[in-house]
Amino acid sequence: MNTEKSNELFSSARKVIPGGVNSPVRACKSVGTDPLFIDKADGAYLYDADGNRYIDYVGSWGPMIIGHRHPAVLEAVQSVMKRGLSFGAPTDLETELAEMVIKDVPSIEMVRMVNSGTEATMSAIRLARGVTNRGTIIKFDGCYHGHSDSLLVDAGSGVASLGIPGSPGVPQSIVMHTLSLPYNDPGTLVEVMRMHGESIACIIFEPVAGNMGLVKPLPEFLTALKEVSQKYGTLLICDEVMTGFRVALGGAQEVFDIEPDLTCLGKVIGGGMPVGAYGGKKKYMNKIAPEGPVYQAGTLSGNPVAMAAGIATLKELEKPGFYENLDKTSERLLKGLENAAASAGIKVAAARVGSMLGMYFCEGPVNDFMQAKKSNLNIFTKYYTGMREMGVYLAPSQFEAAFVSAAHAEREIDETIAMAEKVLGNMYGRGA
Repeated sequence: MNTEKSNELFSSARKVIPGGVNSPVRACKSVGTDPLFIDKADGAYLYDADGNRYIDYVGSWGPMIIGHRHPAVLEAVQSVMKRGLSFGAPTDLETELAEMVIKDVPSIEMVRMVNSGTEATMSAIRLARGVTNRGTIIKFDGCYHGHSDSLLVDAGSGVASLGIPGSPGVPQSIVMHTLSLPYNDPGTLVEVMRMHGESIACIIFEPVAGNMGLVKPLPEFLTALKEVSQKYGTLLICDEVMTGFRVALGGAQEVFDIEPDLTCLGKVIGGGMPVGAYGGKKKYMNKIAPEGPVYQAGTLSGNPVAMAAGIATLKELEKPGFYENLDKTSERLLKGLENAAASAGIKVAAARVGSMLGMYFCEGPVNDFMQAKKSNLNIFTKYYTGMREMGVYLAPSQFEAAFVSAAHAEREIDETIAMAEKVLGNMYGRGA
């Protein structure tokens, strides 16, 4: 495909924006190519600056579960925009969206709107520290909870090693209060809590790890999370910024029967607009200012445009059969990709939860970050570039999940599978 205009736009962007992008993975460095600059989107498709069309499996990194430019969302946003973009004061839309979230996610009794997933997780952690009067937190290797200082942590070398900064600019004095443990390893979690449980304010986890590809939680891991958090009075924070309203109406906690103390949300609840939220039991949420002493604020939090987009999106998700149909579409795609790889003689480990899916180019199983890193990145790069050239838009990283939307019909799925058969087959001279 001709991407001359995208290349020119990237060159211009690099002169005024660090790396030419406003979020690092967009630069496509891990796949050795330059990013596409997008001009517009519609349904299941993206169109770049050169006019090329792509079947989109990024979906703005998850929010576009009902497809791009959905009429109901556009109508809701346009209606609100006629009244104003932001007031810095309460509106009825904030209450309406909050009521919908509380109705659909049983563990949430109250919810506070913020502007991003990062704000949601950092605010939930602050609340947990304020409630428990403890300072140390636990996260898991390969799980991303935003770019706040205390969560940019690399794992230590020992079972109970304190974290080290995962980025320059993050002081050791901050991350020394963060423990990073292996995902899906209940034994290590139990042992660390035995040693440090009385000082752990919270355990934050992704119920489906979507930032190391896609890794499902093991049942014994979820059991351990529940048991140790209850035993030591540690708050359990379920980061559903990615999975919330994506894998089911009640999120991954509905799928896996999890009841966290606090939940973080984002992406889908904003319908494509910048948004985040955190919620949970009233006894904890009432500790937040102005009701309680734990301070958190945001000038644009709950802004009416994002609230209207979120309400319109959730109304579509609540329609009968929505998730059942989306689940069938996603399963059709994953099976087709697995068969395409098998026909090409390429080993893959694939997984899916709802409309999120991932495929590693290695033998399975993949249950944690160390196993995910065994994926053959050279094959992924060839796969990514080949699919992009054929007109399929994937995340430019092996360690990102793919997202299917309700706008993906049989035609788009079948075309994607056919393209994958050709791209993977051509790697070993078996293409059509």
